[in-house]
Amino acid sequence: MIKRKKKNKQNPFYDASLDKRHASAKRFKRFTLTSLIFSIAFLAFFLIDIIGKGTPAFKVTYLHVNVTYNEKTVDDSRFAVEKKYRKIISRSWLRDLPNQVRENPKLMNTTQTMWVLADDQVDQYLKGHHYKLKRKDKALVDDMKAQGRIDTKFNSIFFLNGDSKIPENAGLFSAMIGSILTLIITMAVAFPLGVLTAIYLEEFATDNKFTRFIEVNINNLAAIPSILFGLLGLAIFINLFGMPRSSPLVGGLTLALMTLPIIIVSSRAALRAVPDSIRQAGYGLGLTKIQVTKDHVLPLAFPGVLTGSIIGLAQAMGETAPLIIIGMIAFIPDAPGSVMDAATVMPAQLFTWAGMPERMYIEKTAAGIMVLLTILISLNAIAIYLRKKFEVKW
Repeated sequence: MIKRKKKNKQNPFYDASLDKRHASAKRFKRFTLTSLIFSIAFLAFFLIDIIGKGTPAFKVTYLHVNVTYNEKTVDDSRFAVEKKYRKIISRSWLRDLPNQVRENPKLMNTTQTMWVLADDQVDQYLKGHHYKLKRKDKALVDDMKAQGRIDTKFNSIFFLNGDSKIPENAGLFSAMIGSILTLIITMAVAFPLGVLTAIYLEEFATDNKFTRFIEVNINNLAAIPSILFGLLGLAIFINLFGMPRSSPLVGGLTLALMTLPIIIVSSRAALRAVPDSIRQAGYGLGLTKIQVTKDHVLPLAFPGVLTGSIIGLAQAMGETAPLIIIGMIAFIPDAPGSVMDAATVMPAQLFTWAGMPERMYIEKTAAGIMVLLTILISLNAIAIYLRKKFEVKW
């Protein structure tokens, strides 16, 4: 039997199921809006927490004390300052005292009043964080602060120094240079190979079992965990070819393998978006397939190709797992001079700092995340700008 629709007394065409559909649509809208609000709230909480913890790292504490330069202090830099100040002055600054004399011999046999880097516990105490200062050292710091002999300055050490076991002397410089060299290798390998592969598969390859097999494997490679690429890099580049461990060369080649499927997929999508009428017009003018692809299709697809490549580069820059496998998480205090030298990268450096026991590394880790996020957001902004700049309307 055919079920009759329920009718309202006031409206003979009333359908009760219509109210149910409207109610279901409203519920779905509320669910999606709630999910969006939760996502934005989580992101805002994450950013506020990172900024709140990382901002203090861009300031560092200095003390105004008398420093004596003579043969005794050059041999043992602890005697360069009064005994009561030795516990609150950075060990790294004291160790650097002989270098100061070598750079400026006029300092020898003089006593200078200068600003010197404070110990990390003093810095944390003055910032209101957890500290381990003895009572007498705390009283000394309070007395110096009352006399105006303590000041906080911009932490240039964070950007100009490499990693260090002394928290107040640790910086991101060597990791930033390592990241730059690694990404240069990554893009030098992945970009041309990825774009050329996409052009061949999209414009020249015939539809057969072999090309379908390649396409399936490319899509699968884009979805596998990144740590497997690290194992592949360890097995192929280090164990088989004997390339130097922890080098930007190995790191760049490993990330290139990981980035290659992303570039191929995004480049194929950009090429596929070019209307067939462009190709047919070229063939109608007597152009060869290579000429049509090189002079007409590729220029129109270039914004999409470039956008996908930059996004792939940004993803590679944030990777840690594959680089840990190939040893790029080692303690590297000096910046690499070439792609063959041992190096580390920013994500691996932050991973190392996050596991350090000293409390000062917490704010340095958060500050490093802020720097890394700024670079990643900048790369994505550049991708959007270049896409708009080179976009051609057809």
